[in-house]
Amino acid sequence: MTLWILFGSFTLLMFIGVPIAFCLGIASFAAILAIGRPPLVIFQQINSGMSIFTLLAVPFFIFAGDLMVRGGIAQRIVDFAGSLVGHLRGGLGQVNIATATLFGGISGSAVAEAAAVGGLMIPQMKARGYGADYAVNVTSMAALIALLLPPSHNMIIYSISAGGKISIADLFTAGILPGLLFAAALMVTAYFVARKRGYPVDAFPGFRAVLRYGAVAVPGLLLIAIIFGGVRSGIFTATESSCIAVVYALLVTLLVYRTMSWRAFVHATLGAVRTTSMILIIIGTAAAFSWLMAYLQVPAQLIGVLNAISQDPLTILLLLNVLMLLLGTFMDMGPMIIITTPIFLPVAQAYGIDPVHFGVIMILNLGIGLNTPPVGAVQFVACAVGKITVWQAMRSIGPFYLAGVIVLGLVTYIPAISLWLPNLFKGG
Repeated sequence: MTLWILFGSFTLLMFIGVPIAFCLGIASFAAILAIGRPPLVIFQQINSGMSIFTLLAVPFFIFAGDLMVRGGIAQRIVDFAGSLVGHLRGGLGQVNIATATLFGGISGSAVAEAAAVGGLMIPQMKARGYGADYAVNVTSMAALIALLLPPSHNMIIYSISAGGKISIADLFTAGILPGLLFAAALMVTAYFVARKRGYPVDAFPGFRAVLRYGAVAVPGLLLIAIIFGGVRSGIFTATESSCIAVVYALLVTLLVYRTMSWRAFVHATLGAVRTTSMILIIIGTAAAFSWLMAYLQVPAQLIGVLNAISQDPLTILLLLNVLMLLLGTFMDMGPMIIITTPIFLPVAQAYGIDPVHFGVIMILNLGIGLNTPPVGAVQFVACAVGKITVWQAMRSIGPFYLAGVIVLGLVTYIPAISLWLPNLFKGG
């Protein structure tokens, strides 16, 4: 009965449009009253969910990404990506994906990437004769690459939701090959869609131009090496690397590019504060919700249900993927990770699935949900920038969804795609 109260009240509140943090909090209070425990327990769980030192990395990475967008680093990355792949069929679409891949290693946020890269690329694509739906779909799907590449703050949230027992360095490393595979799949898809629609091909600017644009973009791109190299080598933690990212972003935009104004700095700071406050209240209420699910033994019950269906790990992975794809269409990624990790991770481990591998599967899976209505934050941002409706984008997004699902299948059933690099670094 308590489970019905917990999930029923949450679902009802979500469908009538109550903000997700309040859905989680109110449902948790209703359930704790139903089992006769003091409501103070919920406040304690909310407080403990937000009072985790590692979570400091999230606001600092958000702040660093915002500083880089407002400080002109994103534009320089666009220019460099354009010199590399702009001559391929559907050139600006390819530039969009390449930029998302490079910028994803700096921002770590799909929504920030959709806003930053989309704001730069979608108007250019529309002006050059590309369909608005094509520009929006390329942007929204390419933005998901940031979820897999370091410094993805969703990887940090997954590690914390798993009890802090999973190495963030291993998660950062595990996402690199799947992220690059996803980028390659999107570029192939963009090529064939552009070819079918007859989109233009730009001339190759020459290797000298590539080197020139690359040299200008190097100061910004160096942050990727600093973050990943520092965390992977153990020189500093993920939390410390986020602080270094902010300092580095300020130095580059102030001293190297000299594009950071006081007004842009204030906007970046306020934006990071707003985003952080929203994320932390969701994390706190989701922690209380997750505690209740553990108290009510939801993971054990789910394992029992899946055991009754099949005991084959491959089938279990398929079922978990379907569940996450469905759930990801109704809830934002942060709370989904916090809520479902304590449920699904024990199930995955019970069938011998590596927690790092499962983390990459979950991030990619729920990332696709970010681009799926009714709660597709990344798609909504891209559509707002492109000035089209979600329905207009959905009518032609099929090939890009197919590419994402194929990559998800490969990552799910070929663990080496995720685990080869982490194992290589451990072996070294």
